[in-house]
Amino acid sequence: QVQLVESGGGSVQPGGSLRLSCAASGSIFSIDVMGWYRQDPGKQRELVAVITRGAMTHYADSVKGRFTISRDNAKNTVYLQMNSLKPEDTAVYYCKADGVRTAPTTWLNPCWGQGTQVTVSS
Repeated sequence: QVQLVESGGGSVQPGGSLRLSCAASGSIFSIDVMGWYRQDPGKQRELVAVITRGAMTHYADSVKGRFTISRDNAKNTVYLQMNSLKPEDTAVYYCKADGVRTAPTTWLNPCWGQGTQVTVSS
């Protein structure tokens, strides 16, 4: 019922910037936590950043100071501003929603987006 759609990925040179967006759609009352994860071919999916409904954030050490996560609760949308991009940031970036409510006391299982490719190279 609930779908997450990422956008904003692409190819950039080292030091460049990209802004990812993830919009949740469907019958949504609220979303407790939204986050970004990434996965390189042959590697484990890793957490990049998460943000709560109250705007508390957590970042992976590898992106602290370079990436900024934010959200618009009214639009059920989460963003990831990525600056000073490095080749090691190359991966498929996935949006995740936890604590998705379709009613005040009705929670769905975690939802994942389809992913968007980010490539950082010269």
